[in-house]
Amino acid sequence: MTAAPIYLDHQATTPVDPRVVEAMSSYWNEEFGNAHSSNHAFGWRADEAVQKARQSIADLIGADAKEIVFTSGATEANNLAILGLLGHTMAGRTRVVVSAIEHKCVLQSSRQLSRLGYEVILAPVNPSGHVDVDALGKLINENTALVSIMAVNNEIGTIQPLEKISSLCHSAGAVFHSDAAQAATAIHIDVDHLSVDMMSLSSHKLYGPKGIGALFVSHAMRDQLRPLIHGGGQEGGLRSGTLPVPLCVGFGTAASILHEELGTDAARLESIRDLFLQTLRYRFVDFEITGGGSGHPGNLNLRFPGIDTEILTSNVQPKLAISTGAACASGTPEPSHVLRAIGLTAQQAGECVRIGFGRFTDEKQAHDGAHLLAEAVVALRGN
Repeated sequence: MTAAPIYLDHQATTPVDPRVVEAMSSYWNEEFGNAHSSNHAFGWRADEAVQKARQSIADLIGADAKEIVFTSGATEANNLAILGLLGHTMAGRTRVVVSAIEHKCVLQSSRQLSRLGYEVILAPVNPSGHVDVDALGKLINENTALVSIMAVNNEIGTIQPLEKISSLCHSAGAVFHSDAAQAATAIHIDVDHLSVDMMSLSSHKLYGPKGIGALFVSHAMRDQLRPLIHGGGQEGGLRSGTLPVPLCVGFGTAASILHEELGTDAARLESIRDLFLQTLRYRFVDFEITGGGSGHPGNLNLRFPGIDTEILTSNVQPKLAISTGAACASGTPEPSHVLRAIGLTAQQAGECVRIGFGRFTDEKQAHDGAHLLAEAVVALRGN
């Protein structure tokens, strides 16, 4: 067995790719200029680096560079999309529809809208975690202002049919936003083909640095958003504040690498995931795949009947890093809202673990990680 700790929680965060670290290095102390300083070469070079990064992120999702707004992460991007569109005033349309398995920041932003008088409705999902498109179509009407459906779920990896959803939205004149923080490492994204109006991205979910994200805002939507952060009017007036040039460079480099290597990464992840499952089955461990398991190639959500997975994840420490759900909900005593929404009872939800494989996970880690997990399950079951 490998002596080093095995990290299998890549939906929580990813390690920064060494190529990204190298690209960022000179921007901490050599090229330290403020990208908004327009009177000298230090600022010009910093701005050039930021714009190059912006273009790389746009290329990753098939957007125009001017449609990328830098934020501190996907949480801020989601807040800007939802509250920046509707939080400043009551729109003529008063209905907002979000799926029942959205990230907490989308659910909480929507809850804020309900306090302002909007009717917020949760769209149901089926046991695989896919939005019930027929039911969603009945919820979207001429009174709907916004629909927000995540592209790839952060707990069970389900990939949503964004093109179908965007068609429903636009046929009713509603704005469509998608949280794609988990999607970039799972699927090829083309915002034009998908016809999304806004899309949120996160650097640290795709082997870039923490502390930076982006919101894609289509040209048609630009004038409809209002900023949440006020100040110097940076990012086209949508997000004031001095841009962190090293983080922008890191995000852009990570996006560029992923753009080139997504196909190879996805194929490897699927192979690693299959090896992990085969190893668990070899150990005759009783488990179920939650949500179907056919979504994000690096994601598994497994239920071990009769096992308290809070104890399980503790017992595999420090050798194996896995989680019982979203990192944003750590310390929250309630069962996962995602697992409850797909039909699991509170007890069943408490028997589930999330396992996330990444670019640097090798076959030995997958094999050894599965054995460590199997041993812990067997020990808890006492057989």
